[in-house]
Amino acid sequence: MSNLRERMMSKTAEVRAAKDIQLDPQQEKPASPRTAPGMAGALAQAQQRIVELEKTGTASDVNVSEIVPNPWQPRKVFNEAKLTQLAESVREAGLVQPIIVRRAVRGYQIVAGERRWRAHKMIGQETIKAVIINLSDEEMAMLALVENIVRDDLSDYEISRSIRSTEKEFPNRRRMAEALGFSRSELYRFLAFADLPDFVIKDLDLQPRLLGATAAEGLASVLRDQNPKTVDVAREMWARVVAGELDQMKLARAIKQALESGKGGSPGVSDRSIEKIFAGKNQAGSITKDAVGFTVKIRAGMLTAEKEKQIRNLIAELFSAQ
Repeated sequence: MSNLRERMMSKTAEVRAAKDIQLDPQQEKPASPRTAPGMAGALAQAQQRIVELEKTGTASDVNVSEIVPNPWQPRKVFNEAKLTQLAESVREAGLVQPIIVRRAVRGYQIVAGERRWRAHKMIGQETIKAVIINLSDEEMAMLALVENIVRDDLSDYEISRSIRSTEKEFPNRRRMAEALGFSRSELYRFLAFADLPDFVIKDLDLQPRLLGATAAEGLASVLRDQNPKTVDVAREMWARVVAGELDQMKLARAIKQALESGKGGSPGVSDRSIEKIFAGKNQAGSITKDAVGFTVKIRAGMLTAEKEKQIRNLIAELFSAQ
């Protein structure tokens, strides 16, 4: 993933939290916005807008079953451990800060507070404290994207997917880039994910951090001509990225070098087979077999001392029998 979040957090270091912003209706508006540049400015405006909405909204207890997530919510995967911890906190101390919702055709849509809502569902709570507000589709989409990009450390792929789902709410991409505090080039870098082949997207849906926006733009550029040979080589090289054998930032260059060599791939690649090893939904490693050898790779932190001992004993037993 790119260092977008780190850059944004450094820019917003001096931006006050929403709860610290005091709104004075009598105060004159400055001639120009007094916010940090780019994304930081978008975040500051989002914070202030949420404060304004909470002040004008209606507090109520809403049935958990009548609420659905924000359709523009970028995050699709939530940290189960942190969610469980939040659920236990809600069970013991109740909900400190109400969620924010808006009325939908049926029930309500979440504007802010999806983790709190999920925690209530987890412990079987029937109602949740909420502030009901009025909000347009465009503003709701923008708030969801801006808040999540900075606060929840989204992967580039998740940001891209959210941008795509939000596009129709903006008149053009220039307006969208301005609203999000992006440069046009940065916006198009994220949009490059939409030009990637299905075999890449399928893996990114499971592991969104496999590919950053810069690497995605490079891969999309290499595949622009849709040449079957290029796609075949890209498929082989992508398997190496998934297996942890090739750095994602070197992917586009590796494809070009393989094509220029005239062999359609690197030595042994065409005969390579890669099988992924999973621990639940997370990839724990891979088994690679090619002309060079048979390789088993396990990701750091996935093996306990006991499991490592079992693997070593198994290997010793297999070869001692020969």
